[in-house]
Amino acid sequence: MSLQPQTAAAGGLLSTPPALQAPALARVRHGFFGREGGVSTGIYTSLNAGTGSNDDPDAVRENRRRIAAAFAADHLIGVHQVHSPDAVFALGPWPQQRPHADALVTTTPGLVISVLTADCAPVLLADAEAGVVAAAHAGWKGALSGVLGATVALMRQHGARAIVAAIGPTIHQPSYEVGPEFEAKFLAAAPANARFFAPGANGRAHFDLPAFCAAQLKALGVAAEILPHDTYAAPERWHSCRRAAHRGEPDYGRNCAAIAL
Repeated sequence: MSLQPQTAAAGGLLSTPPALQAPALARVRHGFFGREGGVSTGIYTSLNAGTGSNDDPDAVRENRRRIAAAFAADHLIGVHQVHSPDAVFALGPWPQQRPHADALVTTTPGLVISVLTADCAPVLLADAEAGVVAAAHAGWKGALSGVLGATVALMRQHGARAIVAAIGPTIHQPSYEVGPEFEAKFLAAAPANARFFAPGANGRAHFDLPAFCAAQLKALGVAAEILPHDTYAAPERWHSCRRAAHRGEPDYGRNCAAIAL
């Protein structure tokens, strides 16, 4: 397949596939990409960036190429995400296999770094003045164990001082029902985490993942914008692991969040 000619759009990205952008990150090229603008079919329709999905590998490669082309780049780089607290620094494309981690930091102009999500929180961070950007995958495990703190610390090691962040499309509290054992993990870590849970039916609470991530960033001295998009609640726009499970689907696509200097 060949890419069609593209025209410049706001925020320094090209126009296809469509992406959400955050005002907080207006000084750097970035985008939160969902289901639109790709070539995948069926449950993966249409922009599935998930290399770990069971989608046609050629379709996934083309989808990722289209996302990279929105940055006028040849390819994206990412990590082998494992719901860890680990962040890694990237100077360029990985020479061999992707490292196991859940966040990337770079100071290399033109290098497009990315993370994949399908309900977990994609967090993009930048200090445009210092020339440092990052992308983090913050599922509840990684968020609770400190992936955002590790990301901010690594950015500061490489010169970042005035970091801003955007929390992209993720599952929001009305859609995120959890059991008592889930809530207990957060309360054991800090009793104040009770404020991120709202009561639900049958004794099951609802967890506010984006607010939890924003509070962690605030404690690190980083202001975070939360984009008001619930991945579970918008099947035409975003891939969602939980929605796929509730529908009895065998797999799910992945959304992509990407950023570059």
